Amino acid sequence: MPSHLIPANRLWQSIFHWGGGLVSDGRNRTCQIFALSAAFPRQEAPVSTGRERISLNLGWRFQRSTTSPDNLSYTKLKQWILPSANNFIVDTTKQARRPADQPDNVTIAQPSFDDSSWEKLNLPHDWAVKGPFYTGSNAVIGGGMGRLPIQGVGWYRRSFSATATDKAKSVYLDIDGAMSYAMVWLNGKLVGGWPYGYASFRLDLTPYLSVGDNYLAIRLDNAVDSSRFYPGAGIYRNVWLTKVSTTHVGQTGTWISSKQVSNQSATLDLVVQVENAATGGAKAEVDVTTDVHIFDPTTGKAGEKVAQFPSGIATLGAGQSQSVNSSVTVQKPRLWGPRPAQEPNLYVAITRLRTGGQVIDTYETRFGIRSLQYGNDGLRINGQPVYLQGVNQHHDLGPLGSAFSVEAAERQLSMLQDMGCNAIRTSHNPPAPELLDLADQKGILILDEIFDTWKSQKVRNDFHLIFNDWYEADLRAFLRRDRNHPSVVIWSYGNEVSEQGGGKSGADTAQRLEDIVREEDPTRQTTVGMNSATADSAFSSVVDLIGLNYQGEGRTGSAGSFSAFRSKFPNKMIFSTESASAISSRGTYLFPVTSASSSAVKDGQGGDSKAMYVSAYELYAVDWGASADKVFVSQDRAPYVAGEFVWTGWDYLGEPTPYNSARSSYFGIIDLAGFPKDRFYLYQARWNPNVKMAHILPHWTWPDRVGQVTPVHVFSSGDEAELFLNGVSQGRQKRDQSNYRFRWDKIAYQPGELQVTTYKDGAIWANATVRTARQATQLKLSAYRDRSVIRADGSDLAFISVTVTDDKGNVVPQASGTITFSVQGPGTIVATDNGDPTDMVPFPSKDRKAFAGLALAIIRANEGTTGTIAVKATGTGVQGGGLILKIA
Repeated sequence: MPSHLIPANRLWQSIFHWGGGLVSDGRNRTCQIFALSAAFPRQEAPVSTGRERISLNLGWRFQRSTTSPDNLSYTKLKQWILPSANNFIVDTTKQARRPADQPDNVTIAQPSFDDSSWEKLNLPHDWAVKGPFYTGSNAVIGGGMGRLPIQGVGWYRRSFSATATDKAKSVYLDIDGAMSYAMVWLNGKLVGGWPYGYASFRLDLTPYLSVGDNYLAIRLDNAVDSSRFYPGAGIYRNVWLTKVSTTHVGQTGTWISSKQVSNQSATLDLVVQVENAATGGAKAEVDVTTDVHIFDPTTGKAGEKVAQFPSGIATLGAGQSQSVNSSVTVQKPRLWGPRPAQEPNLYVAITRLRTGGQVIDTYETRFGIRSLQYGNDGLRINGQPVYLQGVNQHHDLGPLGSAFSVEAAERQLSMLQDMGCNAIRTSHNPPAPELLDLADQKGILILDEIFDTWKSQKVRNDFHLIFNDWYEADLRAFLRRDRNHPSVVIWSYGNEVSEQGGGKSGADTAQRLEDIVREEDPTRQTTVGMNSATADSAFSSVVDLIGLNYQGEGRTGSAGSFSAFRSKFPNKMIFSTESASAISSRGTYLFPVTSASSSAVKDGQGGDSKAMYVSAYELYAVDWGASADKVFVSQDRAPYVAGEFVWTGWDYLGEPTPYNSARSSYFGIIDLAGFPKDRFYLYQARWNPNVKMAHILPHWTWPDRVGQVTPVHVFSSGDEAELFLNGVSQGRQKRDQSNYRFRWDKIAYQPGELQVTTYKDGAIWANATVRTARQATQLKLSAYRDRSVIRADGSDLAFISVTVTDDKGNVVPQASGTITFSVQGPGTIVATDNGDPTDMVPFPSKDRKAFAGLALAIIRANEGTTGTIAVKATGTGVQGGGLILKIA
């Protein structure tokens, strides 16, 4: 048996049995993520499972080549790939017909191929994130795509075993995301594929399955100039093997929607799509029953049963499918709503298919009960107004690249919630399924977006090349996968597409996409991020909601385009799909400081193009954007605006505007390593005003600025503030309605102590102090959320921050010495970072310079181990630090 063959019956960590069988929501998601700090338990299979879903994440062999090693291409194999989409092409006359024969044998895909020299790895995997970074102005991969080696052809191979019982079932491969142009072979035969790298897709392995060992081979192909931002590379999300009876609930085969929702009752409508995948034989007659239970997110299990849908019968011939529809009323429902004002209560519907009284399939659908209203005064959920305090998020996870991690995503969302964020726009592509699970559980709203490009290109190898062939399948698959998530409240099918200015042609394309959304889900409204469409554009009339990118902010501080769209569409909800585009480098302060509330960055005005840093006074933005302060003014002058999605929540790989020679963005409110910038506290003061907080900037260690003007700004939700320098008052200020920070712009620097006392309604609200730091003497380590326990499941991560301090414990804000990380015990340093967009040291490096006094290490426990991991950090001229992680 090859070393990478992992029989399902021996690798219990890879298989999960649940309830009456492995069960799922509308995308066959059985390995659900609810209790993040607890390992997935091993559970024995019930007597009648009906369905099992096996993780195929472990034990792959991988090889990448920057040139084609196999003389293959999507164009060459397109006629075999297109039929993979047929389940999502409604007009059967437009479905692709697969050639009767197989294409020429591909040596790498054959079972006999020797891959023993290839790299051994587990999924999710991003082949580019380990670097090295490309540098220079003529790099193969430039700043826009993150300067990482995403390009080339990657092959993944592994084996699994199947029994004679499996051979009598339907067996599917489910891939949550593979970048890009995925093609899949089983036992040397081409099964199919899916080109869009952000799509989740399913392929039917049944015709190619053998009893015994089966050999999977997956080919990916990433081109240069395929994206405007970092796309990642590889099989970067989870992969599953799903085994079901030939008659079963289909892929993403249930949909539950709510109507007539109140605290007293709610009506649920259910659609169950039953499929008979048999190739012959008598018709299958199937009883369909569905029970509704309260869902317990702490255990990931169904709780009390609260309702039962009327049963139905499906009668299907071989190769047929049939929908079974029913409705039920739930009394006194626990409604799902966004935090903090509401609670994200969840339910689970358990659907069972029976023939002759025997359960043949069990399928679980997690959902929430809530109502949505979109009006000219904003969004209402369960009748309560909800102002969108949202951010845009790219799909990469900083130093982890695009390889999805539940722990990393949870960290991102939790920090954003601490700031007061209640909504995420998935810019500009479908997110990992588990991100939506997290949003459901945490009560975060999702603007779910699918495309950055339609027919017209933004870069030469982007989605426009395959739009005409794949837009319908990609869009329908996306909608069906995600529509059971209560967190999803808005669909977006485009961002800044060139078709905005295409007159009737562009509007016609938008209308076709709009129609598909309406066919798949009439319960939610739609938008497109519009940066150039005017209120009079035919394009603007197509979408349900007016989502504006930067149009509402206005160059002069007016309400910008809000009023024009309000006049044209008085009954439509208006909001900013992208706002601000403020930029900064954490902990970096440049002088002089603009006296304006917002300035376009340039050298001598918040920018240093030589060092590639932007001042963190948080007053500077790109040419098309504005500071947060200016955006707030525009919003307050247009109270009908439903809110915003700030560009962006976290820094991300690629798009290093304004300095293309860097590796990552400057837009984030939180930097790439996960350290908050000063802007975090400006948003927290507005979005989470009940937090008693005061934040002073800049730091107060300026040995070269004694006697020079060094402005001091304070962020707080208090309405008054008094600043003291070395105990001497610098004046008490009252913040008026159009100011969102306190400013003392004429402070002359003297070493010592800055202290601020803020007030609200005349009473002390919050205090803050910053002190002049002395020489760096020690490194202090801390775990994110003080979490000292890590699971040895091969996926759990610990995020360890290092702070450079002086002998009094003060952060040394200009410390930039090299820190060396090490571990003792059964653990691995996955990546390090510091949030500096100019740092070209590869992420796996154990040596990392501090940036503004901070650095990060990400630790993983070796799979299946026990004991402890000692994490240490050392540096020249400072006392090292450490902490202990216990393996659960």
